[in-house]
Amino acid sequence: MKIAIVGYGLQGESSYHYWNKDGNQITVCDVNDSIVAPSGVETQLGEAYLKNLERFDLIVRTPFLHPRDIVAANGPAILDKVTTNTNEFFRVCPSKNIIGVTGTKGKGTTTTLITRMLEKVGQTVHLGGNIGTPPLVLLNEAIQPSDWVVLELANFQLIDLKYSPKIGVCLMVVPEHLDWHKEMAEYITAKQQLFTHQQTDNIAIYYADNEYSQQVVSVSQGRHIPYLKPPGAIVKDDAIMIDNQTICSTGDLKLIGKHNWQNICAAVTVLWQIDPNLELIHSVVTSFEGLEHRLEKVTELDGVTYYNDSFAATPEAAIAAIESFTAPKVMIVGGFDRGLPLAHMAKTMLRHNDDLRKVIVMGASGLRLTDEFDKIGFKNYLINSSKDIAEIVNQARSFAKPGDVVVLSPGFASFDMFKNFEVRGQQYKAAVRNL
Repeated sequence: MKIAIVGYGLQGESSYHYWNKDGNQITVCDVNDSIVAPSGVETQLGEAYLKNLERFDLIVRTPFLHPRDIVAANGPAILDKVTTNTNEFFRVCPSKNIIGVTGTKGKGTTTTLITRMLEKVGQTVHLGGNIGTPPLVLLNEAIQPSDWVVLELANFQLIDLKYSPKIGVCLMVVPEHLDWHKEMAEYITAKQQLFTHQQTDNIAIYYADNEYSQQVVSVSQGRHIPYLKPPGAIVKDDAIMIDNQTICSTGDLKLIGKHNWQNICAAVTVLWQIDPNLELIHSVVTSFEGLEHRLEKVTELDGVTYYNDSFAATPEAAIAAIESFTAPKVMIVGGFDRGLPLAHMAKTMLRHNDDLRKVIVMGASGLRLTDEFDKIGFKNYLINSSKDIAEIVNQARSFAKPGDVVVLSPGFASFDMFKNFEVRGQQYKAAVRNL
């Protein structure tokens, strides 16, 4: 069989190793003409990497390549030959106990919480997807039919998904990736693919107070269970509760921010459908401190605590960070501008003006963001045009006083100054530790 691996990143590489079998002839196709393909493998690199794909029997799409780009270069009929790493995993996975988690923010935290809870109640669990391990690599873990698989799935992986999990979870959804999607409707449709193929004995868990989340799960034929609303987990009287039982007090949580209460309630709701062990769920929820680059405490220096929230690549995520701290704060915001609405972010800054020492604006988004600030009369900001995060951190330090927090929560993608959000967070943490 002639197979094209289109896009040779992490998932493309894992796809190559999966399909590199006797009888298969593989060609690696990538827009980057300097990639290093496996020895002896044919390549189609550069600007024409999507041309003439009809000669292949199977085309394996990398997540970040939109299917319409393949169609534009080859015609609509080509989609009959296109699959993905995720589609193939669903097709061949030995276990049907798959939990898929999507949403705009909170996917990594929620999938990790679900995984740790399942492990705590004695299940064998395999965690992957968008969180780091490509789905097909999970097959190397010798998944058994009784095991559980937890997948973090973004719109890039979902847009042409042909399968649905036993339990699907949709967290909060807000406008995002509108540089990749033509419109918000397509973004919602992509998310819906997680639920489109669910059967009546499957479960669709969703954020009750989010209209987009409701819309996403509306296509599921399974049992719909909201969270932050009964019968799912809720927050009531400063406690996480489900089925009139208290999981824990919100004061016992180590995760920072009320937005994480949503993620905890989603994870608790999932576990309640599998093994409602109150004591073991409590032990996980009250000990989990979060993931790297998500409101991650870096250090305390001269009475000032520094946090790394580099993963915050949308205005809504930056808003959540602002509202997570009652202490006076210096916020570092800005980055690559994808044209998302900024009015709500600006209004949040103005509303918190009394507890903001200063907002430092960096990156390519600076002009549009500060225009929004000026429109509503928010003046407590300055623009730092430096490309050196250490210089920006030093400036933030100059405004902070003992008892304050300094928070990198950009609200924008990283690509104007950094390779990705991980590099941005790592450089920020290095700069803080060098103060």
